[in-house]
Amino acid sequence: MLRIGDIQLLAVPDGTFVARPGYFGGQVPADAHPELFDREHTAWLPIGCFLIRTGERLVLVDAGLGPDRLGVPEAESYLVGGQLLTGLRAADVEPADITDVVCTHFHADHVGWLFTAEGTPVFARADIWFGAGEWDHFVTGAGEMRAHIRAGLRAHAARLHAVDADTGVAPGVTALLAPGHTPGHLCLVVSSGTERALLLGDSITCPVQLDEPSWHSIGDVDPALAERTRQRFWRELEDRHTVGTGAHFPELRFGRVLPAQGRTWIT
Repeated sequence: MLRIGDIQLLAVPDGTFVARPGYFGGQVPADAHPELFDREHTAWLPIGCFLIRTGERLVLVDAGLGPDRLGVPEAESYLVGGQLLTGLRAADVEPADITDVVCTHFHADHVGWLFTAEGTPVFARADIWFGAGEWDHFVTGAGEMRAHIRAGLRAHAARLHAVDADTGVAPGVTALLAPGHTPGHLCLVVSSGTERALLLGDSITCPVQLDEPSWHSIGDVDPALAERTRQRFWRELEDRHTVGTGAHFPELRFGRVLPAQGRTWIT
């Protein structure tokens, strides 16, 4: 558990993202970065969710893939979920304890536990926050979304908060617009006193992108805008009072950027 001043922050993985170099672009060689990709040219990354306890609020950031498996055949990659509720209960948290769910974006591995297969909210008391740009792309547009998640969102409009500007979600928790990976992608800032943590969602897929700026996620809707957003957050992570992590950072470790000659990721 990480403490940011008076706020508690806990990483809770939902499963595993099995990624191969092609996920970061067709130009990435199979033998790239052996510290990340093992001898089978595979990186075993988490599907990360985060629990924030602030005052009387219990905020869940991202809702995992759910009890599901998702293939990314064009990158020979896949994701397997299903562990989020087990992880929450291990932290003595029941789904009904969650007051807010913030989805950094609507890709399947960030919304999978929002609703059951019958469209019932898994987090019965929670409001759901998301970037406004997600709705037109995923719910009414061509973006891929499981039918029961789309139906659940449409059926529970009273619970929804579409964010179209930087917005306070809970005490010390602010949602920032961070488009590019998806049209309405959000990042979360958790701050208390002089301390800050950034929850980056998929705006940065993996710290290796600091050394490999040409590596992008094949899921980026707007690759050029996604790159500008990545560079924005790399700069923010140079602040010595700021740490951050993304939904797929190895072991969900928090770190920051050391702004020396050639910037370095340190944890």
